[in-house]
Amino acid sequence: MAKIKTQYSCQNCGFNTSKWLGRCPACEAWNTLVEERADAAEVSSRRAMRDPGGLRPDWVLLEGTESVSAPQKRLATGIGELDRVLGGGLVPDSFVLLGGEPGIGKSTLLLQMVQGLLSKNENLKILYASGEESIDQIRGRAHRLGVKGLDRAYLAAETQLEGVFATVKEIKPDVLLMDSLQTFASSELESAPGSVGQVREITARLMNLAKSEGISVWLVGHVTKEGSIAGPKAVEHMVDTVLYFETESGQSYRLLRAVKNRFGSSRELGVFEMDGEGLREVSNPSSLFLSDRKEAVSGTAISATLEGSRPLLVELQALVASTALAVPRRTSVGMDSARIALIAAILEKHMKLPLAEEDLFFNVAGGLRLTEPACDLAAAAAIWSSFEEKPLPTGWVLIGEVGLTGEVRRVSQADIRIEEARKLGFSTIVIPRSAYERAQAQLGKNASSIKLLPLSTISELPDLLKLK
Repeated sequence: MAKIKTQYSCQNCGFNTSKWLGRCPACEAWNTLVEERADAAEVSSRRAMRDPGGLRPDWVLLEGTESVSAPQKRLATGIGELDRVLGGGLVPDSFVLLGGEPGIGKSTLLLQMVQGLLSKNENLKILYASGEESIDQIRGRAHRLGVKGLDRAYLAAETQLEGVFATVKEIKPDVLLMDSLQTFASSELESAPGSVGQVREITARLMNLAKSEGISVWLVGHVTKEGSIAGPKAVEHMVDTVLYFETESGQSYRLLRAVKNRFGSSRELGVFEMDGEGLREVSNPSSLFLSDRKEAVSGTAISATLEGSRPLLVELQALVASTALAVPRRTSVGMDSARIALIAAILEKHMKLPLAEEDLFFNVAGGLRLTEPACDLAAAAAIWSSFEEKPLPTGWVLIGEVGLTGEVRRVSQADIRIEEARKLGFSTIVIPRSAYERAQAQLGKNASSIKLLPLSTISELPDLLKLK
C-alpha cells in the first residue's frame, strides 16, 4: 500500500512545508503549522484526467446569440435591502460568502431570506445545512421569526461535506445555505474542521457545485479579531460575492456591505435594525444618524454622504476644549484621524483659529464611518462652530471637499445628495461655488423649496452665516 504523503500547513497564512516548524517562516506566527494530507487534490486531479467518469465538455461560442439580449435572470429575495446589495436579486448559479461577528444576525438573515425566496419564487426549493445548530434549534428560531417553509425548505444538521452533497443529490435544491464554513470538513483531508486545507477544499468543491449544477450557494464565514473572514484570503477570491454584516458596539442597527460583487456594484449598503422579531429593513437610513434635536447647538453640522448609490444624511459633532497638556489631543471616531488633523490645520491657517492650543474631539453620530471627502466642509464647520460657540442653523446641510489652500471643491453626484436633503425637509444647502450653477439647473421645479448657498473658500463661512 502506498504511503500517504503529508505536509504541514500554516493555519494563519496557508504556508506549506514538508516538515514541522515551531514558527511559520511566512507570517512568523508560532505553533500554527498543522499536518495535512498533501496528495488528495493531486490524486483527484490525476484520476479525473485518466478517467473522466462520464464528464462531458461544456462550451459555447462567444458569438452565440442565445442570451446576448436576454437580461441576467435573478431571484427576488423578498428583502429589499438585500436585493439592493446583491445588485437586483440573487443570481441562480452564484456563490456568496457572508461574513460577520458571532451573534450579529447572519443566521437570522438567512432564515428571513428563506421566507422571502419561497414567497417570491414558485417551485423554488432551499436546503439549509448547519454545522453549528441542531434541527430543533433551527426550527425554534424560525418559529420565533415567523418563517414558514411552505413545504419547500429542507433542514440538515451535518458537518461532513460529503453528507451535504448526498442530500443535495437527493433533494435537488435551487439554493443551498451552508452555516458555517469553519464547522464543515471533507473526508478527503485528515485535518480538523476550520483548518486552512479544509477551508480551501470545501470552498473549491462548493464553487464547482454552484457552477456545474446551477445552484446558488451561500456560505457563512466567521470574522477574526482583525475584522476579516477567518481562513486564507483565497476563499474570498474564489466566490462571486463577499458580503460583510457589521455593527457598532451597543447599536441596534446592522449594515450589510458588498466588498466584492461580480454581478453588481461593490459599494452598495443595506441597513437593518435588530428587534425582537428579527431583522427589520430601514427604508430611511438617515433617520438613524440624525439627531432629534429641535434647537441649534454649537459644534454640530449636517452633511450628505454616499454609500454606493444611496445618499445618507449624517450629523458630525466636534468639541474644542482648552488643554493643560503640552501636546493637545486629537481624537476622532467615525472619520479618519489624519483627515481631522488636516482639517484642523487648514482652519488654523486660513481662519486663524488657534487650535494648536486646544484639544479636539470629533464624532460621527450613530457610529457610521465616513471615508469620502464630501463631508470635509461639514467637519470644518462643526469644529469652527464649537470653537466660536456659535451654532449653525438647524435647516442647513453642508456638502464639499476642503483643499489645503482653503478652497471648497465640488463633489460627485451632488444632485442626489441635495434631493435627499430636500426630501427630509432641510431648507438650505451649502455647496461649492463651482457646482452652484449646475445644481441650481438640476433642481428645476423644486428650486423654490430649497435654497442653495455657494461657498468658494472656507474662510467665507462666517460671512455666509451672517447672510442667513
